[in-house]
Amino acid sequence: MNIIKTYILIIFLSISHIVIASGVENDFNITEVTQGNYLHKGIHVSLDDINHDDIANIGFIIGDKCIAVIDTGGSIDIGNKLLKKIKSISDKPICYVINTHVHFDHMLGNKAFTLENPEFVGHHQLAAEVERNREFFLEQFKNDLGPNPASSSIIGPTILVDKSRELDLGDRVLTLISFPVSHSHSDLIIIDNKTNTLWAGDLIFRERIPSLTGSLIGWIKVMEDLPGLEVKLVIPGHGNVAESMSIAIKQQREYLQRLLDETRRAIEDGQFVNEAAENIDKDNLSNWLLHDFQHPTNVSRAFTELEWE
Repeated sequence: MNIIKTYILIIFLSISHIVIASGVENDFNITEVTQGNYLHKGIHVSLDDINHDDIANIGFIIGDKCIAVIDTGGSIDIGNKLLKKIKSISDKPICYVINTHVHFDHMLGNKAFTLENPEFVGHHQLAAEVERNREFFLEQFKNDLGPNPASSSIIGPTILVDKSRELDLGDRVLTLISFPVSHSHSDLIIIDNKTNTLWAGDLIFRERIPSLTGSLIGWIKVMEDLPGLEVKLVIPGHGNVAESMSIAIKQQREYLQRLLDETRRAIEDGQFVNEAAENIDKDNLSNWLLHDFQHPTNVSRAFTELEWE
């Protein structure tokens, strides 16, 4: 009887170990959203939340020859988790780390990949944007840059994309396209031509309210241009994957146009910026998450852009 009890206990402990190990391994979600394209979906929390470094959609694409990483998260820790997950799925080398723009939640994890010796790729303005934001990152996000944060903890691009460029991962060609000032000053998209999958970065938000840091007019123009891309799957910078471009941009396009129209009207009516922030889209008609957190800033930036047009 004691032998049987001991045997059962051993089995129970073994199963418990497997469950615990599996739970740890699955803490960092990764889904193959289409053949060879792997997505880690960010969470919807504010920048004040302890998990603010994990709000962006990031991931990687595997070719026959090598792997391209698409954004690396908002901390070196998130970058390391992504790297560990990549190595658990493929032993191919990482040849490129592509950043869709300069914002911290998409690129502070770059440092985790330096020992892999990839080329770091970005918009033709990204290098300048990294330098312009380096001290800000060190001051505001020092806890996300490892135990001894330094200027060298922030890794900028080694390849700059002016207009467009192709990268071959081995029987899988990626098309990279840079955009004028819109969501930010350094927006870049990636299209996997093998599966017609678009990694849109923060040119497209879903669920979580868009963050305007570039030009509202420029962003609306991009929203008019994006439907011309022939893609089957759209991976936004935040929120759920969409099965068509029209689905992907509907919520955002309506919001940006409303922001433009109502801000212009507020300026014409002689409102001050604080009044405009209280009145414009106060009912959150697009049902964004974190609307109260981000919307007043969007109004302020739109107001500044439009008041002298």
